[in-house]
Amino acid sequence: MTLRSALMVGLMSGTSLDGVDAALVKFDGPTRAELLGFVTRRYTDEQREELVRALEGDATPQDLARLHVRLAEWAGEAVDRLLAQRHLKASDLAGIAFPGQTLWHEPPTVSWQLGEPAVLVERFGVRVVSGFRAADVAAGGQGAPLVPMADVELFGAADHSRILLNVGGMANLTWVERLGREETALAFDTGPGMAIIDALARSVDPSLPFDRDGRVSSQGKVDQALLAELLTDPFFAVAPPKSTGRERFGGEYAEALLERAPGPDVVATAVELTARTVADAIARWVPATPEVVVSGGGAHHAGLMARLKARLPGGTTLRSFDELFFSGDAKEAVAFALLGYLTLNGQPGNIPRATGARGPRVLGGITGP
Repeated sequence: MTLRSALMVGLMSGTSLDGVDAALVKFDGPTRAELLGFVTRRYTDEQREELVRALEGDATPQDLARLHVRLAEWAGEAVDRLLAQRHLKASDLAGIAFPGQTLWHEPPTVSWQLGEPAVLVERFGVRVVSGFRAADVAAGGQGAPLVPMADVELFGAADHSRILLNVGGMANLTWVERLGREETALAFDTGPGMAIIDALARSVDPSLPFDRDGRVSSQGKVDQALLAELLTDPFFAVAPPKSTGRERFGGEYAEALLERAPGPDVVATAVELTARTVADAIARWVPATPEVVVSGGGAHHAGLMARLKARLPGGTTLRSFDELFFSGDAKEAVAFALLGYLTLNGQPGNIPRATGARGPRVLGGITGP
């Protein structure tokens, strides 16, 4: 089937809880995408705390109901900024892909996202695709990761295998044998990415929103005994497909670590935990690969990148996504733009080998005209 040309907006609010990303993408088929614009609508401290309360189970039903609408309103502000940046009207869009904010992820039973698509339909008058994870979970899958479809179709290499590593709040990777080889792709979450590092850094130095430039972790030393204990978490030994989130590696996890190691040492230990679990996962489950291409907030953390480089198998090149494509900060929003584009064209968006679903599924539902 030949898919028509379309202009899509992809949205993303991930486990890092820093804001809503919005990417404007032109598609001429699923393998031909051009990023035309990108913005981030940052959350205020109060909005971030509202999200944290919801994620940690401290919100009332009324709080959740209001947040369901507010998330869509914040997403709408991001779309407004993006359209203004490119001097476009909403009517120029074929649709908006709105994955919302994952509130609870417990596959293969449920993956629940907040964010009311009808708010965006009313605001922009275009079709909105949302609820991307549900169909995959209903088919016995993890509902995640879903970005691998973009990794395979857009970001793989034509002549060698490549690992696309994203280090956001959680860390996940996609092994792409060759560009477009969906049937052989391998993808899964490796464990915590920046969520624990940044939560600990904020606790040690409340003036910092995250471990900016490795400022806190660089002052500490890795607590080897604590690290060895953390590495015994059963999640790390589970074979793919697998996914995780703040339900496991979130606020309670960070608070427990703060009681075990002092100040910067606990942040340095969290950095080593992320680097070690990513490298161990690659060595254990991924075929030999000449390069790892990194995106996400972790790509900007020099200390984490240095530790990851030291831990990767010999002969592996560590590269920035920015070098090869565009700003890695836009990657996940672009990926969801692709998933929305596929759904509007009646095409499946999951990779069963990555999620564990019983087969390919058209993801999400379409709201609007």
